[in-house]
Amino acid sequence: MFVFVLNQHGKPLMPCKPQKARCLLTDKKAKVIKRTPFTIQLLYGSSGYKQPISLGVDTGTKRIGFSATTSTTVLVEGEVQLRTDIQKLLATRRAMRNSRRSRKTRYRQARFLNRKKPKGWLAPSIQHKVDAHLKLIQMLYRLLPICNLTLEIAQFDIQKIKNPDISGDLYQKGDQLGFWNVREYVFFRDKHTCQHCKGKTKDKILNVHHIESRRTGGNAPDNLVTLCETCHHKIHQQKLEHLFQRKSRSLRDASQMTVMRWFIYNATKETYPSVRLTYGFITKNTRIGNGLDKRHAIDARCISGNPLAEPPKVSYFFRQVRANNRQLHKMTIGKKGKRKANKAERLVHGYQLFDKVQYEGQTCFVFARRKTGYFDLRTIQGFSIHKSASYKKLTLLERATIWLVDIQPERGEGRILP
Repeated sequence: MFVFVLNQHGKPLMPCKPQKARCLLTDKKAKVIKRTPFTIQLLYGSSGYKQPISLGVDTGTKRIGFSATTSTTVLVEGEVQLRTDIQKLLATRRAMRNSRRSRKTRYRQARFLNRKKPKGWLAPSIQHKVDAHLKLIQMLYRLLPICNLTLEIAQFDIQKIKNPDISGDLYQKGDQLGFWNVREYVFFRDKHTCQHCKGKTKDKILNVHHIESRRTGGNAPDNLVTLCETCHHKIHQQKLEHLFQRKSRSLRDASQMTVMRWFIYNATKETYPSVRLTYGFITKNTRIGNGLDKRHAIDARCISGNPLAEPPKVSYFFRQVRANNRQLHKMTIGKKGKRKANKAERLVHGYQLFDKVQYEGQTCFVFARRKTGYFDLRTIQGFSIHKSASYKKLTLLERATIWLVDIQPERGEGRILP
């Protein structure tokens, strides 16, 4: 494990061992800037000696792997878990706004010129993931004097994944060719027969049922199934949605990665012109050729160009969380037709949401709070430590940010065991 070092002007230097950092802090030649990752700043001038450092980033839609290496040593390595709840939150917000049409609300002046999307617009769920890659790279550049940056990007042929034999003009002839809409195609595919009772109810009225929620699963044909109206009501009333599974795995991540790749590269190149690209098959060949196991962080090590660098004893795990809940009122209507305010105090007994604390020797995070002073504590992965721990038994380690950070022991040396 290394300690990151900044010079007097806040510029990154080569990291040092914990023993050296302890001596500098004891002699008051440095001060602590950050706890995780542990960073100090020198209070005196230094020579500024630097080694060539390569940063490899394994891009992704759910997890990002990163590894900064020299020719012999891994300086920092880890993974980032991205948020996947943005699409669901936006769908909830859209439902709330639509519901205002049927109830009395304050007057808002009509707006008609706000529908044009700017050039380069991305859906919020995708834009968030692009921004997360850029923030991670900027953070690592602030910690280390990085010389080379390599990104792994991927392009997926969605039609080829669905049908390996597709070629030529078949790309223009999808499954829904010749049908007016998705609903008509789903009825034809299911032979106009209820897929639950197979016609035993004698109900001639057919509905299209969403296997996953429309908010997250969308209206793709593989997320739809034909049901008669009787079975459709029964499944929703008795909560039997688990009886159906999607006919094929979702290709959302592959589609998002195809869209994200050039936005990440072009935005990175504006700040770091020396950025280079690599591809998944090259990373896979490097990993297998050196006998390394499959992990995002190890893939990033191969991407950096130094797969045999000495692995670290610990790795970093970052998790992105929501910064604020902007919902003003609760959806439940109370007495006299009023809604309660959806507000919570920022500090409850001196602690806020997602503060990093220590409880009985364990490092954890505050995931929920009560005014009585009892908190729900969990690990960074979400495993429960205590559902009702008293604030009197907590010790504050770090204030909350949108990046939760924890240190985890490295699993072995990263090599495949015989």
